[in-house]
Amino acid sequence: MRTPLIDRRDFLRAAGVGFAAAMAPSAWAKTLSTGAVFATAFVKRDGSYGAAILSEAGKVLHAIDLPARGHDVTFDPLSKRSVVFARQPGTFAVVFDHTGRDEPLTIASVSGRHFFGHGVFSTDGALLYATENDFDNAAGVVGVYDARAKFRRVSEFPTYGMGSHELLLLDDGRTLAVANGGIETHPDYGRAELNVATMKPSYVLVDRLTGDLVEKHELPPALHQLSIRHMDADESGAVWFGCQYRGPGTDRPLLVGRAARGRDLQLLDMPQDVLSGFRNYIGSVAANTAAGTVAVSSPQGNSLAVIDAASGRIVATSALAEVCGVAPEGTSFMATTGTGEIVEAGGAARSEPDYVWDNHMLRIEPAG
Repeated sequence: MRTPLIDRRDFLRAAGVGFAAAMAPSAWAKTLSTGAVFATAFVKRDGSYGAAILSEAGKVLHAIDLPARGHDVTFDPLSKRSVVFARQPGTFAVVFDHTGRDEPLTIASVSGRHFFGHGVFSTDGALLYATENDFDNAAGVVGVYDARAKFRRVSEFPTYGMGSHELLLLDDGRTLAVANGGIETHPDYGRAELNVATMKPSYVLVDRLTGDLVEKHELPPALHQLSIRHMDADESGAVWFGCQYRGPGTDRPLLVGRAARGRDLQLLDMPQDVLSGFRNYIGSVAANTAAGTVAVSSPQGNSLAVIDAASGRIVATSALAEVCGVAPEGTSFMATTGTGEIVEAGGAARSEPDYVWDNHMLRIEPAG
């Protein structure tokens, strides 16, 4: 069935009204100045969509409306602005200011493109980079937005692959790491995957200033259905990635890997019970640089695992129903679930039964 994209004007109207109604400037400023907070998208049980700001204790401090389902959030520590991106094949991203100084701003995707749910700011906060789908040409692109000119789209460059998903800015401030999931989609067909038999995922490094390809790494041909999706960098600068397998359900390929410049991708061997528990699906990856650990979650397998980044050894596992969002907290992690739970680092859980927490969670540090 062909499913048309929702009209961009509807997104603009809905997002603008929702944010303006929910924003309480003094409360936002107080929240950001007193401690770390966490940003995440959600779906409410009544069918409405939004993004929430959570305290370190897992309390919902603010909830703001979105016109449709969100996916991930990125934050610029210089301007104190966040951007929440629509879940693919969404055509909006919404910029909001935690201190309440500015009105929110909705970014609409340009014709022939839709967002893939992820983005990142340049280190100086001047540019926003977002993974997008050039769907008529089945090609991933990075859209470039001028954050100092109301997020006007100023250029794009290729991701040198298909189905681009999460991207990271590496510690040199110039190189973007991009996970190309390898899956062809087209908004006329919703989220249907059109090339599972021939998909070719890759991990690429791209120069954000020139758009040139720096490195490209593909998995072995036998693993061509192992879609590389989500990533985070550990304290050494190595990039950890999580995969989602589109091959036979009886297969048990390795799902978590590590990438370092100039080296082939390395998939991490895991105990079979841990690997099987993921049910061939990693939904989120988060590094805790202070603790030297990496967490990976699987909402399909109701499973969360913590890995020692230096050795690759599994140091902890948890069974949590529909767990996906995960972010560093102290020397551990905070996690959210599709059943409304917010699980703190110490193991305590807070339930918000009206909320279905979405795939990702971002830790935002207080103003310095």
